[in-house]
Amino acid sequence: MTSRHPVWFEREVLSDLRAEVEARATMLGPRSDGDPLAGLDAAHGAVVGAQRFDAAVMDRAPQLRVIARTGIGVDGIDVAEATRRGIAVCNAPDGPTVSTAEHTVALLLAVAKRLPQAQGRLRSGERDLYARHSGVELGGATLGLVGYGRIARRVAVAARGLGMNVTVFDPYLAGEPADVEISASLEGLLSVADVVSLHMPLTDDNVGAFGSDEFARMRDGAVFLNTARGKLVDHAALLAALDSGRLFGAGLDVTDPEPLPPDHPLLHRDDVVVTPHVASATWAAKRRLFRTAFDQVIQVLDGGRPPHLVDPAAWAV
Repeated sequence: MTSRHPVWFEREVLSDLRAEVEARATMLGPRSDGDPLAGLDAAHGAVVGAQRFDAAVMDRAPQLRVIARTGIGVDGIDVAEATRRGIAVCNAPDGPTVSTAEHTVALLLAVAKRLPQAQGRLRSGERDLYARHSGVELGGATLGLVGYGRIARRVAVAARGLGMNVTVFDPYLAGEPADVEISASLEGLLSVADVVSLHMPLTDDNVGAFGSDEFARMRDGAVFLNTARGKLVDHAALLAALDSGRLFGAGLDVTDPEPLPPDHPLLHRDDVVVTPHVASATWAAKRRLFRTAFDQVIQVLDGGRPPHLVDPAAWAV
């Protein structure tokens, strides 16, 4: 009989997956007793989402052997500390791709077509709505993708379906994809793009990478999108670019902080669409993300090497 490993879950396991999980693991957490980490001390594996895993949290889990994120980014995990302790860190790079790409396109269309403004005017009882409305036609416009990973590549496919041209800046590209134009610099991309969409991973070196200088280099009337990480963007600079008319509008699924407080000015503009980091929160993506993370936890605890190991050095510790 296969042993059931003790695994801690940051979030409640989806009801339709619970039987599957219980057959393979002893479920620990989450608890509602005021301690979000209750049960972690007995865990050999952890399936995590937004929970920060630093040295202090790892101290509470002396038996931990693997941390698996239900997402791509691992900026919330101190990977170096995990490696030092011999804890494998895994992610789910394919899980959110489809849903996040679709959400990016949804934000683009909502901002470009000024859907929130149109709905607001209709609800308020205004008249002559056609004359007052002015959206952006995307056919023939240029989409600039900053970063060209899985999600950005799928966004590019959708954008070409809309008749857009696609330009990419990604200093980490191995070779040059034949299906898009490659910009040699971020500045070059910003100077030609009618829409700029961020798809960069967050690192210590690129916090606030999009600030006043970057917005100043964008074309007048451009649309700005961010479905990557909120800390990549200086929100004060974004607001200034919107106030000045430099930007036509912005669509954000990620912010800093998350969620934004209700009185934040970005939430009270009709040229900005903000969603609360829910791009991957579809039925299909939630299950794909969870299964990828959970399967890797069990694989590690059974002695196998997981397919999406972020810290290979931990394997030898």
